[in-house]
Amino acid sequence: MSYVLDNESEAIEPLSDLSSIMLGTESNRAILLALDIGTSGVRAALFNANGDEVSVPSVRTRHGVVDFSTADASALLGVVAGTIDALLEDVHLLKITSRIELIAVSCFWHSLVGIDKAGRATTQVLGWADNRAADAAALLRARLDEAEVHARTGCRLHQSYWPAKIVRLRDDEPHAFGATWKWLSFAEYLAFHLFGECAVSISMASGTGLLNQRSCEWDREMLEALELRVESLPEIAPAEKTFRGLTADYAARWPQLSEARMLPGIGDGAANSIGAGCTSKEKLALMIGTSGAMRMIYEGEPLSAIPPELWSYRVDRKRLIIGGALSDGGGLCDALRASLLPGIDNDSIESGLANLEPDNHGLTVLPFWAGERSTGWNLNARGAILGLNLKTTPLEVLRAVMEAIAYRFALLARALDPIAGGARIIASGNALHSSPTWLQILADVLGREVSLSETAEASLRGAALLALESMGKIPDISFQPEMVPVLLIAEPSREHHGIYQAGLERQQRMYERVINCSDRTVK
Repeated sequence: MSYVLDNESEAIEPLSDLSSIMLGTESNRAILLALDIGTSGVRAALFNANGDEVSVPSVRTRHGVVDFSTADASALLGVVAGTIDALLEDVHLLKITSRIELIAVSCFWHSLVGIDKAGRATTQVLGWADNRAADAAALLRARLDEAEVHARTGCRLHQSYWPAKIVRLRDDEPHAFGATWKWLSFAEYLAFHLFGECAVSISMASGTGLLNQRSCEWDREMLEALELRVESLPEIAPAEKTFRGLTADYAARWPQLSEARMLPGIGDGAANSIGAGCTSKEKLALMIGTSGAMRMIYEGEPLSAIPPELWSYRVDRKRLIIGGALSDGGGLCDALRASLLPGIDNDSIESGLANLEPDNHGLTVLPFWAGERSTGWNLNARGAILGLNLKTTPLEVLRAVMEAIAYRFALLARALDPIAGGARIIASGNALHSSPTWLQILADVLGREVSLSETAEASLRGAALLALESMGKIPDISFQPEMVPVLLIAEPSREHHGIYQAGLERQQRMYERVINCSDRTVK
């Protein structure tokens, strides 16, 4: 296994030039280490008791152990540990002596890994992009009332969730299935190896497709349908749950964390929304990272009827989060840049994209290279580029894909409108931070102002804030709204919005002809 540490994007200045930092001040006293475990990398940073990131370069580890769909559990654990090593080494070099009291974790939602009683993985870590369970999802749709399942669990019967994955494993990998003692997400796998125990947060459990969103307990009807024992699932953590006492190897490796308590990991989507300042119905979070999502957090009871295009999960026992997810986002655009525009720097690509006119390429793109979740939840969707000719350029293909993904966000916005009508849209994610052009495309397609959050690592900050609230360090996750400044605001063009409306309608016609006809059971 190999991985590369990359501090450049987070560090304001190199370590040798950090002598001016006021390490002894209360505002810079680190008490919390936050981790964000994603499909493209792992990030770590330190925060103070107010939820502010302290003046120590955060660490990003770009790994090659996740291919968007599967990962080796022990290799990914090694990447996480290596990221913590790097951050604590920086702390040591800066002679910071603050005691780390808490560890907060944001982890990619929907992952599934089996372990035996010794904690050894019996399967790979299966992510949302693992589409091998499509046939199992179709079988479940034929056997169960999907609308009832959706209302109880907040999740559609789809290969991205645990029920279909478990059915496939039972049928296709019976040895691995039989050897499994517990089914976990990677967040619980991490806790088991660092602290010798595991319990799943309401947040992580809500993204499995097995949690009853009203009772906040494992859904008995789904477990019966799957012939799955509740004992094979992790305990649902009470609100006050923390893990204490690192296992011997890690305690020796990280003496700085000897007294730290770790909270059960939370879903990266919930953390991202909180970190971007979207903690109420007044703000919609729009994120483009490897994938894409649009979400709204609110307090209260689950909706009596969830729009079929959307999912509904939980942040914690008092807050829900509703929205939709796109399987293709920045990951697809990065892959296209690498294959179609190799060796060309981002500034040149960005300039070229900005100079192209809206929907002037003659292309219709169905952006489902990694499959489809929202809005149609088609089990067999795949990507397509229609309208290519001998004069089509790589830049036009890339722009067309960006516009196509923006069209899918427009459909999400329509589905969310009855719930979050008039909400301000706050965007985040590295894909948008590196492309103002894409931000403008989104504003023009949506016909709404889109503000880009200055917080580059929103998921890190969100995990830290929720942990600090849970431990009584701050009154509420939204107590400092001014701490999420806006970097850029994209104002929509009425003319471009009209052009893009025609493009969206054209995409939808092609979707019905090419994609939706392959899975009529969705509707």
